[in-house]
Amino acid sequence: MSTDRATFGSKLGVILATVGCAVGLGSIWRFPYMVGENGGAAFLLVFIICTVLLGLPIMITEFFIGRHSRSNAAGSFKKLAPHTKWPLIGYNGVLAAFLILGFYAVVSGWTLEYVWQAMSGNLSGKSAADFTTDFQAFSSSVFRPILWTAVFIGITHYIIAAGVEKGIERASKIMMPALFLILLVLCIRSVTLPGVKEGLTFLFRPDFGKITSSVILSAMGQTFFSLSIGMGCLITYASYFGKDTNLQTTAVQVTVLNTLVALLAGIMVFPAVFSFGIEPTAGPELVFITLPNIFEQLPFGSAWSFIFFILLALAALTSTISLHEVATAYVHEEYQVPRKFAAWVVSIGVFIIGVFASLSFGVLKDFTIGGLTIFNALDFLTAKIMMPLGGMMICVFVGLRIDKKILKEELTNHGTIPFYFFHTYAFFIKYLAPLAIGLIFINELGIIAYLRRLIAGS
Repeated sequence: MSTDRATFGSKLGVILATVGCAVGLGSIWRFPYMVGENGGAAFLLVFIICTVLLGLPIMITEFFIGRHSRSNAAGSFKKLAPHTKWPLIGYNGVLAAFLILGFYAVVSGWTLEYVWQAMSGNLSGKSAADFTTDFQAFSSSVFRPILWTAVFIGITHYIIAAGVEKGIERASKIMMPALFLILLVLCIRSVTLPGVKEGLTFLFRPDFGKITSSVILSAMGQTFFSLSIGMGCLITYASYFGKDTNLQTTAVQVTVLNTLVALLAGIMVFPAVFSFGIEPTAGPELVFITLPNIFEQLPFGSAWSFIFFILLALAALTSTISLHEVATAYVHEEYQVPRKFAAWVVSIGVFIIGVFASLSFGVLKDFTIGGLTIFNALDFLTAKIMMPLGGMMICVFVGLRIDKKILKEELTNHGTIPFYFFHTYAFFIKYLAPLAIGLIFINELGIIAYLRRLIAGS
């Protein structure tokens, strides 16, 4: 076990960096449209339950693997289970993070384009149809999206190359408070709009009749996406935790803050959506088409749009940093190369993937893999196969391979802090969590929907 391995320099750094790892476009972009498409408050209620019962225990488990091994996402399994096939779980996480970053950087680059458009006043005076046309024209063009993708990867690279404490931790201490502040400002503006009650009712008053098996499975999937489970980020960040870090408390704090960001994102979006008579089921385009249209109808519309897209860019950057770090730590440690060289290897590789992912909206849109464009194929492979599979196998690994005494020693800091209900947690991780994740897995692959059609047709 290396004694000179980098660590976060403070408890606040641990919290803010790890919250930044979890909070991202998944919470601010994906969460609102998932709520809109799945019945509002009913989905929110199930999401919170899934976060507490599924997300929190698995986060604690990933923290255990990272801190106990003090290694990268792949190296951790090599240390905990040498000369076995278990390290394949770690390789899955590293590859998932690398591939996700490849297409995530494209969407992140879009946020910079819209920051620029809002700052230059180009969003003002446009109709809803104009926003749709402009977004489609921009995303399908060749050079501009690739340029912004390169800029975003460059910013991420700069922070990663600076190291754990001087790069990731320092950036998190600036970005996370800024993200919360901007989100609060936008929430206050949203709840002062006329007709706010309808939006808040949609978000907070559940119609229990809308809780279906599909909603439950979607909420479990969003929990994974929102907390960055199964992609090596939490394992990698936990490997930088100090020996005195309380893993249980940190997991609770990260989960609570991540859920708070998701709630604030909902408060920001739905009162505005209902105030302007827009359907809450607008889907993924909610952020780049619907919301700019709403903001531009407000006094000082371009200023609100600018603030909003700065928020999105910050959220995206906290995620790209954690994804980049997973791959960089792997290359740096497993191939024994300098950290800055490893960062360059990852940045160049990610940019190449990003170019193809970006072009799949335009000149390469007819090139498909299994009927999916390159961008959508990367999204499908990582979100619907690699992440659930990784999360499930992490639970199976700890449940079957790790001695309970070792697990409890690490999670209680060698008996110095209590872990109430430890045996319940251990039982859950070994049996219930893999079953629940298995259901997410087969649902995401469309197997449950296929079986339903078969039953309905028989």
